[in-house]
Amino acid sequence: MTVLRCAILCLLTILAVAPAFPQKTREITKQERELGKLRNEIAAFEKRLRESEKREQSTLEHLDDLEQQSALIRQLIRKLREEEKSITKDIDDAKESIDGLEKQLRALRTHYAGYVRSVYKNGRVYDVELLFSSNSINQLLIRIEYLKRFSGQRVNDLKRILQKKTELEEENDQLLQTLKNERALLVEKTKEEQSLKTKVTQRQRVLNRIRKDKRTYRQELSRKTAAVKRIEQLIADLIEKERLKREELRKKREAAAARERERLAASKATPGPIIEIEPTGVFAQKRGLLRWPVASGMITSKFGNQTHPVLKTVTQNSGVDISVKVGTDVMAVAEGEVSLISFIPGYGNVVILNHYSGYRTVYAHLSDIHVVEAQKIREGDPIGKSGDSLAGSILHFEVWQEREKMNPESWLARKR
Repeated sequence: MTVLRCAILCLLTILAVAPAFPQKTREITKQERELGKLRNEIAAFEKRLRESEKREQSTLEHLDDLEQQSALIRQLIRKLREEEKSITKDIDDAKESIDGLEKQLRALRTHYAGYVRSVYKNGRVYDVELLFSSNSINQLLIRIEYLKRFSGQRVNDLKRILQKKTELEEENDQLLQTLKNERALLVEKTKEEQSLKTKVTQRQRVLNRIRKDKRTYRQELSRKTAAVKRIEQLIADLIEKERLKREELRKKREAAAARERERLAASKATPGPIIEIEPTGVFAQKRGLLRWPVASGMITSKFGNQTHPVLKTVTQNSGVDISVKVGTDVMAVAEGEVSLISFIPGYGNVVILNHYSGYRTVYAHLSDIHVVEAQKIREGDPIGKSGDSLAGSILHFEVWQEREKMNPESWLARKR
């Protein structure tokens, strides 16, 4: 009876601690849609590049297409790496679950084999002893029913765990195949990115040969002027959007306050304070103390009117240009949220951050973007990497208070 009772106790213990195997919670469908969208956008730019080469499209516009496609490929590769990490974790979890099942299976087989040997050696003696040791008729009936079901239950337990083990092994095989496919795609897209960098380098060589061509400078000057106006319009649109949002919040608060007054009047209670829910920032307090958007670099083009070195024409710089190496980390100068991500000819990839209370900053000529619109940002958070332009490897940085352009140098902390 000792062997039988031990087997019963072990079975109950194993079943009690058997883990629950959760279903995969990753939003695979959503990720596949995002990856599919990126692939389609990359393919669309590839088509535009082939068409522009046939039409002998201007070098500047061709470089715009290359820059946008390159940024999309970097974004795709980043998402693929995240997917690879997620798949690797799923594989590890599956292996751990399989190991646990195998241990349970070995334990059940061992105890079941011991039970079978005991029955074979002693016949049904132990079962009879168990029945006759009952203290009551009720206990006797319960033990009879239990012994009748015990052997069948053991077989069912084995079948259940074997089935689960098979399912997990199949899942593991599928995950391994998925990881293999993702790695292959990652390698492919990395090669494609390198190919694009080569194209950009080739185009840069062409630009270096035609830099004395004033037509190119005039075209770029025209693009810069249009970019300044585009930024002004985007800022104005964001201000109006924010005004409408504040108005909507104000109406909701007034409606809520009216309902609260009615409730308090009915209950004759004392009204509490009105809670302000609009976000506010401390940007205004950072004048002269604002952190730089890059860890190193120097200002090569100041705020305000600038004389073009070749055309000798006077142009307006809405911010400052900071000379940095291509691929330098670009960081948020203060807390806030991402208002807008766009591509503007002459400015390249652009990110606009809202620091509340009417303050915004603009970051242009980014080779890569690490944030998404509406994302909350802390001071010092990376928002992307610096890129290249006709003026060299620079980061263009602007500070706005409502619709007024501010001189960033009066805001940035002095370098020691």
